[in-house]
Amino acid sequence: MSAKLLAAASFAAAVHATHRRKGAAAEPYINHPLEVAQILAEHDAPEAAILAALLHDTVEDSTDDPEPVTLEALAARFGAEVAGIVAEVSDDKSLPKEMRKALQVSQAPKKSAAAKMVKLADKISNLRAIVSAPPASWNHARRVEYVGWAGRVAAGLRGVNPGLEALFDRTYQTAMAELAREAV
Repeated sequence: MSAKLLAAASFAAAVHATHRRKGAAAEPYINHPLEVAQILAEHDAPEAAILAALLHDTVEDSTDDPEPVTLEALAARFGAEVAGIVAEVSDDKSLPKEMRKALQVSQAPKKSAAAKMVKLADKISNLRAIVSAPPASWNHARRVEYVGWAGRVAAGLRGVNPGLEALFDRTYQTAMAELAREAV
């Protein structure tokens, strides 16, 4: 592992130090970007995509911090390419949630290859969490809606990494099968 990857992991860990995932286990949030980066590393993604995976939620999740993380700060520390990928995969939190979700679907095909890989790995990680440790406040219908939406986003992310796409498909099928079992 390169020093740059370790620096990004350390930076992300510091930003997410007090954050927890929404699932019942309330695991440390840093586990999510680490998983996204690992998925990409296992599927031969370029280093810039792996770095962006580690950093992908730092801008969004630090907006209420005394010193929020900016894309400019990421560019200065990790390079313009990495900051650009983070910008492509970040949501505009000033928009309503439903608009952000619709934009993820409509903008997915327009993203760079690296951003598509990060977004796809992010969805894989999130689907795994929906199955293994869903947020306590998410009822069955909300989880079904999320899985379906993730599938719509993923449809626009295809054509850059067949192995990653196959992993998404398996993860999606597993999630749908588990939700179908719960419905019975």
